[in-house]
Amino acid sequence: MNRADLNDAALDFNAMRPKLLRVAYRMLGSVGDAEDIVQDAFIRWMAVDRLAVREPGAYLRCTVTRLCLDQLKSARHQREIYVGTWLPEPLVEDVDHDDITLPLMLVLERLSPLERAAFLLHDVFGVPFEEIATTLDRDATACRQLATRARNHVREARPRFKIEKKRALQIAEAFFRASREGDLNTLGTLLTADVSLHADGGGKRPAVAEPIMGYRAVMEAMERLAALVLKNRSTLIRTVYINGLPGFITLEADGQYQTTALDTDGEKIAGIYVVRNPDKLKHL
Repeated sequence: MNRADLNDAALDFNAMRPKLLRVAYRMLGSVGDAEDIVQDAFIRWMAVDRLAVREPGAYLRCTVTRLCLDQLKSARHQREIYVGTWLPEPLVEDVDHDDITLPLMLVLERLSPLERAAFLLHDVFGVPFEEIATTLDRDATACRQLATRARNHVREARPRFKIEKKRALQIAEAFFRASREGDLNTLGTLLTADVSLHADGGGKRPAVAEPIMGYRAVMEAMERLAALVLKNRSTLIRTVYINGLPGFITLEADGQYQTTALDTDGEKIAGIYVVRNPDKLKHL
């Protein structure tokens, strides 16, 4: 390619980069890994004979998906030996325009890599099964079956409640104030009966080893944390959306960042997702 062709190729790729990043992130649950995958796809794109590529979008989706499938082989092993609860890296946005929320991402983690790819490509990104078949090196019927199995698992996830942004962030702010002040009475009024608490420290910062399920167990955990919180108060950086859920970023007493995402039904909190692992917060 001459310089003009290379410039055109780079411009074409950059126009598709945001969507490719969304595909890679939802496959891997890691912002850094998704960026690496997309950059690898860019290098391959710059070296390919573009005249032989009839559909650049399809070609790049195929490239990114296959690279993600290769990555998942090692990522699954890493998660098997991960210390404590694993949560995806927090994707922080100022508005809620995410199509895959954090609870749904955890459901996707239980799928096989092929099921995950078929579901995401078809149900989330609207890719036809004929293209998915080429990407996964399966026939279209097999890809439909993969997506159907994935869909059945996804239905088990908690229903998503769409709530107005102002109300969503008010709930997040109320939870932060009550937590910071050790106000257990107010905290108790904010939680549903089947609330769950998930905290990812990666063995590098204190966190719960396994998810805590149910109102009483979560309140007992919050009570144990109250004394520590009052002694070492965190600083609110800002309220945001984290993986499609209202939440907030805080700076803790040890100088490390933390994200807290809240799955709500519009009035009360059904899931609390805390990421404390510093390796997952470098991109903030």
